[in-house]
Formats: sequence, structure tokens, C-alpha cells
Amino acid sequence: MSDEQAVLYGVVLAGGTGTRLWPLSRAGHPKFLHPLTGTEASLLQATVDRLDTLTSPDRVFVVTGVAHAAAVSRQLSAVPDENVLVEPSPRDSCAAIALAAAVIARRDPEAIMGSFASDHLIADKEAFTGVIRQAMEGARQGLLMTLGITPTRPETGYGYLQCGGAIGDGPQLTVEEFKEKPTYEVAEGYVKSGGYLWNAGMFVWRVDAFLAELHRQQPQLAAGISRIAAVWGTAEQEEVMGDVWPTLPKISVDYAVMEGAAAVGRVGTVPGDFGWNDVGDFHTLGEVLTADQAGNVVVGHQGSSEKHTVLLRDTESLVVVPSSGRLVAAMGVRDLVIVDTPDAVLVCPRERAQEVKQLVDHLKELGQHGYI
Repeated sequence: MSDEQAVLYGVVLAGGTGTRLWPLSRAGHPKFLHPLTGTEASLLQATVDRLDTLTSPDRVFVVTGVAHAAAVSRQLSAVPDENVLVEPSPRDSCAAIALAAAVIARRDPEAIMGSFASDHLIADKEAFTGVIRQAMEGARQGLLMTLGITPTRPETGYGYLQCGGAIGDGPQLTVEEFKEKPTYEVAEGYVKSGGYLWNAGMFVWRVDAFLAELHRQQPQLAAGISRIAAVWGTAEQEEVMGDVWPTLPKISVDYAVMEGAAAVGRVGTVPGDFGWNDVGDFHTLGEVLTADQAGNVVVGHQGSSEKHTVLLRDTESLVVVPSSGRLVAAMGVRDLVIVDTPDAVLVCPRERAQEVKQLVDHLKELGQHGYI
């Protein structure tokens, strides 16, 4: 396959509601539609923009839910509407990725696709692009490639890749095993050993290689996706999708395919160091975006009029999200998250930002779905 042919097909997964970013992120307007990048661009727009030297808009596909399809198309005006693949209900990442792979395979059976989350921030686009190109080399050989991130700390919130030897003479390494989120002590050992990378959940592979592996490990899911793909773009699409989709197993691509593929030597990785951040919670957001001299971060359109809706005196290390139009004032406090939306206000210590999800769970128990 020549370099001219080997253009990447970019697949962006725009699902989930980002409950740890509540009350900013809601079921109806999830985090990937928000401008949390330090610019006017939403997380979703930034994800697609950083693929611009690897692919073209007609080769970008987005998998999203019924509720968000219109907003996704609006935000990504250059991406053809038919490339927004709408899942009737969330079935986790494997079904979403498999649907995109099968649709792309109909158009180009040997296509190389990259799968990316819509809510990651990446600081160094050039380094990111270089790593993707190296991953494409491994994908051409039929390997399922995953992007590994060189760990900077013992992080318990991420999964890890246990790396083996080099593949050929390039930077690609074999992946021996996918490791679950570890305890702090185990994570410390991983980082010290130098043989482990963070699993960023970004993948590059030939669609035929992925679909073959899916068929080997998840025959029921593969058969269902084949039925949907066979009628894609025809009058029967909606009916078959409605019948088959709810029967597909709800499982992540890591469990469904990647762990089993690694066990038989079919997974490779390229270590990356491109300022990757999984914007999981407000504390992380505060670390990624530009702070003032006292370490306070005001989230929103940087430089827009929203700056004038925040008044801070003698505060340190706050993360403030003003999205109600009201003035948010704080004095003499530190290390807090303050989120102001039209119908809900959140205040919590930064160190407990991960636990915000529990508030959403509690609201569900109370039946307060209007706030979710």
C-alpha cells in the first residue's frame, strides 16, 4: 500500500455525558460540546481539527447518540452529515467502533482507521501526528495499534499497557497485556519499571484486521454489525439498526477485542509524549488551562466577556466555571471548584472533584432527572 493510498480514516467517539463535569456537562449537552480547550473550540471540534494533516473532512466519522447528532453536525460543518453515525442507544465503545469500522470497510476494505475519544486535550499536535503516522506503519502490517502515553506520575485513574520488545527497528513495541486501573502502590511500580505506558484509549488499525479479530472473539457482536453494515445507506438501514442494535453486547473495545488480541501477539503500541490529558474532572481542567498568578483558572471562552462575570479576592487555586451570566464572587478561599449554571451551583474541594459523579448518581436516586 503506497503512502498516497494510506490516508487515515478518523473515527471520533462522541458518547457519554461526562458526569464528573456536572453541572456543566448534562445529558442534553455533554462535555464534548463545550469549549473547555482554552479557545473558542469545543472538545469535539478540537479533536477533529487536530486530524487535519492526517485526513480530510470526508474521511472523518463521528459516532454519537440520537440526542446529540444535530449538535454534532452543527459543530462540524465540514464533515458530511452521512458521516455522523447515530447509535440508537449507548452500547459502550466496542459496538460504536465496530459500526464505524464496518461502514468504512464498505467504502475501502483495506482502509486504516484511527479511533479517538472526543474529550481529550492534546498540547503538542505535531508530536501527536508523528505518533499516529508511526502507528499507521504497524497497522499496515496487520497489527491492532494502540497509543501509549509515557507516564508522568503513578496515576490510579488510568489503565496501563505492559510493553514487550520492539517491532522491527522502529519505535513500535508489542503489547503483552492490558492492565486494569491499579492501586497507587502498583502504579508506582509500573512507572518505576519503565515497561508500562498509560492506555489512552486511542487506536489505529486496518479495518479488515480489526473486523477479523472482532469476529474471532465476539462473533455475536460481529454478526450483528455485519447485518447493519450490509444495508447501510439503503431504505432498510433504520429498520435493521432498530432490530439489531439493542441485541449487541454492551462491552468496551478493550475487554471485547484488545485484551484477547494482545494475548496472541496482535497488538502493538507507539509510546507518545504529546501533552495528553483526559479531561475527566474539574481539577484536571484546572491543571490544563492557563491560571492567573494565584493559580486560579476561569473556564470558558478565554478572553471573552465571561471574564467580567468573575470577581476573585485573596483566592488561590480555584477552578471557576461561570456559565449562568451571573456574577460569581469569591473571597478568602482556596483549592475549590465553583461551577455556576442557570439551574444548579456546585462547590467542592478540588481534591474531591472525582467524586462529583456520586452527586449525579444521588440525583438519579432522588428522581431529579431534570438536573441530570
